[in-house]
Amino acid sequence: MPLEATVQLIPALLDAAARPAASLLGVSFRDGYVGSVIAVSLYVSLTAVALSTLVSVPAAVAIGLADFPGKGFVKSVVNTGMGFPSVVVGLVVLFAVSNQGPLGSLELIFTREAMIMSQFVLATPPITAISLAAVGGVDDGVRDAARVLGGTRVDVALVVVKEARYGIATAVLAGFGRAISEVGSVLIVGGNITSADGISKTRTLTTAIQLEARQGQYETAMVLGAVLVALVLTVNAVVVRFGDRGVAG
Repeated sequence: MPLEATVQLIPALLDAAARPAASLLGVSFRDGYVGSVIAVSLYVSLTAVALSTLVSVPAAVAIGLADFPGKGFVKSVVNTGMGFPSVVVGLVVLFAVSNQGPLGSLELIFTREAMIMSQFVLATPPITAISLAAVGGVDDGVRDAARVLGGTRVDVALVVVKEARYGIATAVLAGFGRAISEVGSVLIVGGNITSADGISKTRTLTTAIQLEARQGQYETAMVLGAVLVALVLTVNAVVVRFGDRGVAG
């Protein structure tokens, strides 16, 4: 099956998977609505977390293995970043992509790319901080053994990452949890937009839940909340499963 057809099929499959919970509570949705909302949520969050991981893990390893003046201060800044208010992050990203901002020419306002930017900013501090703690928890003897065996800095770093893999996996899951559950910043930069036929353009599960709850559609909000919880648990289970398989191999 061509890639384009597969991508178009994903929202329909997700929509069908969510229908049993909706039927159980007597809630009905437009065809394709729930699937498109789930697809947007996954696309934005997974992309943001993947990009953040590519930046955060190497940064955590570099900071953890290096000795330099002000290392404690850098760790404090990273830990402080875990408490960034999401609304402030959304406002900063909105300014950056607005017509008056430095990225205004890219026309990113109220797009999924702007949402990815905001979630990237939110996910990076927890992934970096938890990965840094995991790297710091690796016994010094592991590093010394790698050096004695003639390992380069890259070899030592790879050994440390292997030893800290569970902590790093936890960091990635924490970043994903922060991203997928975000409301404020994605609402500001994404606009919670759907097309005329109800298919999501920038609406995520969290912003859909917020909208339905404000309109008094509590059953609908509960169904979407159940879908969100199931989605998070599924992603966590997949990551843990792959981690265990990697260790067994």
